[in-house]
Amino acid sequence: MRKIACLTFLLICAATPAFAMIKGVATLQWIGSIAREIGKDKIEITALVKPNQDPHMIEAKPSMILAVRKADILFYNGLDLEIGYLPVLIESSRNPKIQPGRPGNFDCSHFVTVLEKPVSVDRSMGDVHPLGNPHYHYSVKNILKISEGMADALSKLDPANAGFYKANLAAFQEKANKKQAQWRAVSLKGKRFIACHKYFEYLANDYGFRIVAYVEPKPGIPPSAGYLEKLIETIRQTKPDGILTTPYFARREEDFLSRKTGIKVIVVPHDVGTTAVAKDWFSLMDQVLSSLE
Repeated sequence: MRKIACLTFLLICAATPAFAMIKGVATLQWIGSIAREIGKDKIEITALVKPNQDPHMIEAKPSMILAVRKADILFYNGLDLEIGYLPVLIESSRNPKIQPGRPGNFDCSHFVTVLEKPVSVDRSMGDVHPLGNPHYHYSVKNILKISEGMADALSKLDPANAGFYKANLAAFQEKANKKQAQWRAVSLKGKRFIACHKYFEYLANDYGFRIVAYVEPKPGIPPSAGYLEKLIETIRQTKPDGILTTPYFARREEDFLSRKTGIKVIVVPHDVGTTAVAKDWFSLMDQVLSSLE
């Protein structure tokens, strides 16, 4: 009787397909959001950077190394946005799956049309990204390409569920295209803004507004009193529609400029989870565009 019971148990186990969720790590929340859309219940995502953190100023932590060590796939922004901590995580993890050139190393920027790639770079230019502007996640066309890349990468890691990832991709892209039609109705063409940092160029490129000046005289360089006085005069002459900033900036200079000129400061969420409303990439874009409008 015991032998029959054991045999029955073994037959049930053999008939039940083995399933292990893909363990994914994303550097940024928006990347994790899209990976969840494509992977659904077959992927477990850990995002390393908290929504309220400046993505330029992250340091490697033991908890991050541990997460990357266990990962089957690592999704990251690229274009050197994570240069301060990601190489340390990859090397320290000693995880062969996510090393450069391996299927588990997913650089989102490989699927992006990059803006502002400089011909040459030196320190006099400030904290310029030598590979181009890394803040491309506000662009629908870039996100669509990234989602295709993610579906392909997950299908290669888990070929038995390739059809599942492709179906999720189709649903994601259909929703993105419908949302794009809605977002296009937001009237931004011809508007002009001052920006705290080179963060909104892809958004401006897609939706037809202009960045006429920056609070930073050079990327990553705080403005001097003399520079702010000149910027006040520029604002009075150009009469921009607002001063754009993100939640992780201190807003001291932006509020000063607003008081001096009467131009409002517009806080634009920079990542999923930055606000209670921005729960995924779609709701992030909803809030971004409504804040500009």
